[in-house]
Amino acid sequence: MNEKKNTILIVDDEPQIRKLLQISLEGAGYKVVECDNANESIRLSASVKPEMMLLDLGLPDRDGKEVIKEVRGWTQLPIIVLSVRDSDDEITKALNLGADDYVTKPFNPDVLLARINANLRKAATKEAGEPEIRNGKIRMDLVRHEVFLDNEKTFFTPKEYELLRYFLSNRGKMLTHKQLLKDVWGPAHGEDMQYLRVYVSQLREKIEETPSDPEYIITEPGIGYRMEIVEQPASLQAEPTKQAANA
Repeated sequence: MNEKKNTILIVDDEPQIRKLLQISLEGAGYKVVECDNANESIRLSASVKPEMMLLDLGLPDRDGKEVIKEVRGWTQLPIIVLSVRDSDDEITKALNLGADDYVTKPFNPDVLLARINANLRKAATKEAGEPEIRNGKIRMDLVRHEVFLDNEKTFFTPKEYELLRYFLSNRGKMLTHKQLLKDVWGPAHGEDMQYLRVYVSQLREKIEETPSDPEYIITEPGIGYRMEIVEQPASLQAEPTKQAANA
């Protein structure tokens, strides 16, 4: 089952460091994407849209601090610097440019994992105001990337998850076709209306009682879609059952 996992982008020009991080992160349940230079890291940040970047500063083409500055121009993804540079000046500059954390090499993998988890929780809370989003019978755990319908864990493909997250984060708002395509698929897909129609249809099949007469994702003819704000059913007012919580 291809469930959505948090993707972490490793940017380091030392193959042994990338390998160590890959083993550690994949063992902890993360998906890993890696590269060895600054320019590629910026490209991957835009195309892959990782949930976090682990960034070395001593890169062959540009200083890592330039990556922080450029990436911060359009995304707030958490950035943890991993560097042998341990001077107060380097740490201060990186943090002031927008890095979320700074870990010096050599590092303890367990400590790094703890910092990764803490920064992902912080990012999820910042995005939605809390680590999960609820609307009607839908509950999305932004940290674990899990979705529950009527307290039952339900499988969504990675792209279905991203589209549903976007709808939930913007519930009550009218979203244009181009806005949805640009923010979920990227700028290159601004005209791919068929993509959007197919995925909206797939979401409706999973979350709607009657997909042909939707309650959640409403079509705004000629404009786009809107996720209605739906009252939580009385049966879900209590905390999730132990079975659902442990699913």
